[in-house]
Amino acid sequence: MKKLIVITGASSGFGKEMAYLFSKAGHPLLLIGRRVDLMEQFNLPHTLVRKVDVRDASEFEKAVREAEQKYGKVDLLINNAGMMLLGNVWEQDSDEWQMMLDINIKGVLNGSKIVLNDMMERNAGSIINISSIAGRKTFGNHAVYSASKFGVHALTETIREEVASTNVRVMLVAPGAAETELLGHTTSDSIKEGYQEWKATMGGTSMKPKYVAESVKFMYELPQEVIIRELLIAATKQDA
Repeated sequence: MKKLIVITGASSGFGKEMAYLFSKAGHPLLLIGRRVDLMEQFNLPHTLVRKVDVRDASEFEKAVREAEQKYGKVDLLINNAGMMLLGNVWEQDSDEWQMMLDINIKGVLNGSKIVLNDMMERNAGSIINISSIAGRKTFGNHAVYSASKFGVHALTETIREEVASTNVRVMLVAPGAAETELLGHTTSDSIKEGYQEWKATMGGTSMKPKYVAESVKFMYELPQEVIIRELLIAATKQDA
C-alpha cells in the first residue's frame, strides 16, 4: 500500500476531487471535514473519515495519530479547509473575521505542527497548503479573506525556508475562482449576486475543481528533492 495522505476540508470541492484522485492512485486516506455523511458516501477503500474542527489542535492531532496507527506516518498533508465570508470591513460582523482567520490560518498552522516533527526526523514528507489568488492580489469585498490568504502565503514560504534543509517540502496552490461551495459561506446576498455577475464574464462558469486536484497530485508526485514552491491556477478567462 502507498503512503498516507491527509486531506482537510474533504467533503466537497477541491478536497472531494483530491480524495477520489489519490484513492484511485492507491493511497490510504484520512479525510477531515464538517460533513461526515458526505465523505462516507465516497465509499473509498483504506479511508478513515473523521469530523474535525481544524481550529481544535488536539482533536486534529487525535485523528491524525489514529490514521497513522492504521496506515503509517503521514507522507502528505493537504491543508485544504477554508472559509470565505465576503464583506466590507465597515459592515461585516467581526465574528466572521475571526472565523476566517482561525480556520484559514490557525487551521493550517495546527495541521503543519502535527506532522512536521515526524517529517523532519524522516527527512521526507510534504505539506500542500491550498490558498487562493486572493492571497496574491486584492479584490473588493475580500479584505479579511484576502488578509487571511496572504497570511497563508507568508507562513507557507517561511516554513518552507525553515525546513528545506531537512528535505521536507512545503508547497502552496493558489486557485482562482472555481466551481466549489466556497461562495455559499458568504452571508450577503448582494455580494453573492455580484460574484455571479462577475462569473458571467467568464462564460457563466469558472474552473472545475478537478484541475486543482490534478495539479496537487502532480506537485506531490515529483521526486522528493524537487519542489514547486507555489502554483497559481485559474480559468483562462478570469482576467482579475
